[in-house]
Amino acid sequence: MVNRKELHPEKGPADRYGDRLRRLREAQGWTQEDLAERMGCSSQHISAVETARKPPTPRFSRKADVVFGTAETAESFERESQQIKHGVLLEGFPEYVAHEGRAVEIRLYELGIIPGLLQTPAYTRVLADRAVQRGSSTPEQADERVRFLAERQSALTRSRPPTVLVVMDESCIRRQVGGPAVMAAQLDHLADFAALPNTTLQVATYAIGEHRPFNLPVNLLTLPDWSVIAYAESQMQGHLDREPTAVMPLLRAYHQLQAAAASQAETVAMIRELRKGTS
Repeated sequence: MVNRKELHPEKGPADRYGDRLRRLREAQGWTQEDLAERMGCSSQHISAVETARKPPTPRFSRKADVVFGTAETAESFERESQQIKHGVLLEGFPEYVAHEGRAVEIRLYELGIIPGLLQTPAYTRVLADRAVQRGSSTPEQADERVRFLAERQSALTRSRPPTVLVVMDESCIRRQVGGPAVMAAQLDHLADFAALPNTTLQVATYAIGEHRPFNLPVNLLTLPDWSVIAYAESQMQGHLDREPTAVMPLLRAYHQLQAAAASQAETVAMIRELRKGTS
């Protein structure tokens, strides 16, 4: 078949969803156009879901359940789409990650926990396992989260790595996660990260008070064509935005945050001082 893209269901839940959609479609002898007609959407949309370029929405999944007769069963597409949305990845995040892997510049702001791209495996595992204990994640989803983050981190070591600028709220380094040993290794990793030639690490100290412009995590990517996209999320929702009228104010606020935050030298000194307390 011309232009048939190979699928990799082992990569994640959205990929598994797309692979199953394709297998059921082909078992019926349908083309993407045939399925699109039955579901009331475009063949391009079918293709994007099958190849995990677009996450399946609940509405799309309910239509798939009607077409394939999987409604209210253990194999329900709607149930699977909810696991994708509320399990490992929030809406908009898969598309963000695809851009992140080719960005020339990454700007991150985080509060409460160390940004994912800077987490050690042990730190990530503690957070994932705690989500399982709270009942907000399954063990399988926890494993997927750990694997997925490792894949994102590996993209930063490509032959031409991006410039990575990170501002963390002071709460990120003061909040104990996993006990002294895990936290000590994590703080050491942050100091090593700051020493890389393509990175800048700053802490937004408590002292900046009301001058902190963000109350939620913010990610900004500069792409190879020098366009900028933004991704922000709350506890249950993620939103990707590429409109300059929405993105440019966020970029301007990020610059203001960098100016108010501690310098990299001051940040590393804070980290090393905290590290002494974990010994």
